[in-house]
Amino acid sequence: MDDAKIVDSLQHNSREFNLVLGATLAVSLVFLFLSAVFGEALVDLLVDDDDPSNVRVPVWERSNLPYKTDGEFGVALEVGPYEILPTENEWNSTHHFVEYSLPLEEGGAAPNGLISLAVWRPNVPEGVKVPVIAESGPYFQEASVQTPTIEVPGSWLGQMFIDQILPHGYAFAQISVSGTGRSNHCMDLMGTAEQLGNDAAVRWLAEQAWSNGAVALIGKSYDGSTPWQAAMFGSEHDYLKTIVPISGLIGVKELMWKNGSSEARAPIMHNGVYGSYGIDGDEEDYQNLCPDYIIGPGTGVGAWAWGGEAAGDYWAERYFLDRVLENYKGSVYLIQGMHDWNVDPHMAVPTINKLIDAGIEARGLFGQWDHDYPDRPVQLDERSDLGGRGGEAFPEMIRFDWMQDMLEWFDYYLKGIGPQPGQWIEVQSNQGSWRIEDRYPPSDTTELLFDLGGNLSLVDGTTTVLPDASSGPVYETEPLPTALHISGLPRLHVEVTTASIGGQLYALLEDCDEQNNCIHLAHAIMDLRYHEGGDEVQTWLPVAETITARMEFFAMDVEVAAGHTLRLSLASTGEDYLPASTSSVVFIQEGQGSTLQLDVFDPAERRYFTPPVCTHERCLSVE
Repeated sequence: MDDAKIVDSLQHNSREFNLVLGATLAVSLVFLFLSAVFGEALVDLLVDDDDPSNVRVPVWERSNLPYKTDGEFGVALEVGPYEILPTENEWNSTHHFVEYSLPLEEGGAAPNGLISLAVWRPNVPEGVKVPVIAESGPYFQEASVQTPTIEVPGSWLGQMFIDQILPHGYAFAQISVSGTGRSNHCMDLMGTAEQLGNDAAVRWLAEQAWSNGAVALIGKSYDGSTPWQAAMFGSEHDYLKTIVPISGLIGVKELMWKNGSSEARAPIMHNGVYGSYGIDGDEEDYQNLCPDYIIGPGTGVGAWAWGGEAAGDYWAERYFLDRVLENYKGSVYLIQGMHDWNVDPHMAVPTINKLIDAGIEARGLFGQWDHDYPDRPVQLDERSDLGGRGGEAFPEMIRFDWMQDMLEWFDYYLKGIGPQPGQWIEVQSNQGSWRIEDRYPPSDTTELLFDLGGNLSLVDGTTTVLPDASSGPVYETEPLPTALHISGLPRLHVEVTTASIGGQLYALLEDCDEQNNCIHLAHAIMDLRYHEGGDEVQTWLPVAETITARMEFFAMDVEVAAGHTLRLSLASTGEDYLPASTSSVVFIQEGQGSTLQLDVFDPAERRYFTPPVCTHERCLSVE
């Protein structure tokens, strides 16, 4: 390899530091590692081309590169030149407390907030400053998730980033949110104290002498929600350059309520699910007696009982997206499982389009997995079931190129290296095919209508829906003359009358073959007090007045074969949703005012691609 070209390339692509020192040794180590892991193919690929960036190709060309596809997770093609900086402990981390001010009304430890975090750094030449990738959440140093101390890398994400991304010149940090681990105050469940703590941690990481001032937040589930919190804080410094929320929350109420309908866990989420975090029997446990911790259970029960805020602004305080759209100046890489049972895909769809419309640079990765990372063959196999719950898309869902994706994303947004990653959405259908969309839901679809009692014929049950979920109508189309490719957020608008003000509708949409074997496509639910959609409670005259329930399905991307039928079943509840608190019999009105509305597209007009093919034993065993 031509050393002069290495120097020219690195000086051109790096704004803040020069990687030329030790280049010969670093390249040698890279080749030795790649030869051991991948064999001679990739080494030859790099040796034959003077520009190692030849592994950075568009996603539709990655299947031509020798990715490692038989392991337990993805591995980046590029190997960084740096080792980890040794510290006094066996994990090569350092621990720090970050002080921040808490409003007195937060109670607990206010005004003296304290956030616990651990940092891993690369061993770079003196004077070289590095960006920071951080994960913030409640699980570090909590016995229930087996992390003995925050200084130990998380086995779910941290160890991968320390092994693969840190050697490219990145620091990595783990942050305990307020009331968890060694952070003080109460377990605030994404409230103001937690938000301020995340912002303080980001600022601290950006302002360290070894930091280049650029910070990223990444994580899944709860840890995928904290990036949204930190992104709410617009500032003149703009330390937070990019976030990678993986199945994270844009708001807490939005997680557990859909059109007023409540999940079973909703009333107990704050204290019942996370209440024990931070309570370890020491003298600081009194700090958990902050106001929001005390009223937490009441807010959940109240929202189920009569909708909206039970007291104060508990839910409004915990909605993040509006402030992100208003204040955030960084980028977003949004990752979501289309079959996520824990964090439903309405957290990402149509959020991705709202980001784009706000001028935020955004990318999406939406696969047919559930509540997990995109590159774990064992977990994705175990959690994907046939029958429309991800199984039909396995193993094509597995993205062994994800870590390379992360490296290229962070290089650009934290260092300014390389071309800008594609601003698109990679979405997978329920049958496994991957394609590129510039928006999601797409803007160039065709609406297809089916009316209840018309081309959706009543095939079972009656038009009366009882509140005990024991009855309801089942509608079905004739066999489809051509295949349908359905994308986005289908709607079901149903004209109904009710026996009293209240009631609830659950809709299940299925794909049924010629042998009457049906698979789940999507579902929707609505408390009829919210029949116009949104957050405003409606009223009407029971029995006498007809209302239209404007239901929206959770995001779906499906292929329905020609000759199959679409089946729509209605009941009072389903999945893991509670019965409505305002129980009522619901009478369905058939006709052209009650329609299923699907958004379809022509696959010939789309760019499809095949990711690196999984060769893990779990994938090879699939018939």
